[in-house]
Amino acid sequence: MVKIKQAVIVEGKYDKIRLSNVIDALIVPVNGFSIYKDKETAELIKTLARTTGIVILTDSDSAGFQIRNKIKELARDGEVIHVYVPDIKGKERRKREPSKQGLLGVEGISDGVLLEAFRKAGVLAEKSESRGEPITKADLMDLGLIGADGSSEKRAELQKRLGLPERLSANMLLETLNAMYSRDEFLRLIKM
Repeated sequence: MVKIKQAVIVEGKYDKIRLSNVIDALIVPVNGFSIYKDKETAELIKTLARTTGIVILTDSDSAGFQIRNKIKELARDGEVIHVYVPDIKGKERRKREPSKQGLLGVEGISDGVLLEAFRKAGVLAEKSESRGEPITKADLMDLGLIGADGSSEKRAELQKRLGLPERLSANMLLETLNAMYSRDEFLRLIKM
């Protein structure tokens, strides 16, 4: 598995599942054309583009390029890297029919082709050690950010302080924090 420091923005949950077998990074699905209406995900993308930078990886069909352009527009004030999958004819296993243009999407692309696409875009870091212990749900619980009275208010306050959207789920917050900080960095930050 290859560690990537930037957040990777993909079209949907199946792309996220597929990619999580290949790379170690924060992977954010935009749920297709929902990105045009989903203000929380849009704010998350803007924040990630300004902090860690983002990698946009969408399907190579026309819908994928429309979604890519919307993400690029949202992230115009940050670092954006584009990774493109090649046009490969075929159909994903879970689908009955191929896409309108008959091309495999991200979820149908092999590990080797995905890694090569990242390499061509200059994104791949060396296989590396983790930058430290990850932040866990237990850490969030110990800090009163989940599972306690007032935890949602504490989370909202923290998210505002870090420039993150207020309505992130606890799981998405945890993923985002782990993309941005090691456990030690986060604990030092939270005590400030």
